[in-house]
Amino acid sequence: MKKIEHIGIAVKDLEQSNQLFATLFGEAHYKVEEVEREGVKTSFFQCGPNKIELLQATNPESPIAKFIAKSGEGMHHIAFAVDDIEAEIERLTQEGFTLIHKSPKPGADDKLIAFLHPKSTNGVLIELCQDIKG
Repeated sequence: MKKIEHIGIAVKDLEQSNQLFATLFGEAHYKVEEVEREGVKTSFFQCGPNKIELLQATNPESPIAKFIAKSGEGMHHIAFAVDDIEAEIERLTQEGFTLIHKSPKPGADDKLIAFLHPKSTNGVLIELCQDIKG
């Protein structure tokens, strides 16, 4: 793993949260994107060398909707950048981690993604991210 790629925050209202975080960071979001198959609309902020991803559910069965119903708004996951997501999935599987995704899938912000189950990472949802080469 190279670095923290972003921190994901689950929100109920993306527009309202965009205003709040724009005020907090002193800068507007740089991208809004909907990932239909995940039932989520995302917004990205650059904060110094770091990125923050806000996630709003677009349907009541999405993972974000279920997270908010159970835990409320707040930190959802930490994403780490990797060079080779398939090799990292294999390495982590061999090390005994439980993966939610056994193979990468397209995600927001031009990334391939896979999640590790929080039961194997001290309760923290971990996302692996690799830039889609194009």
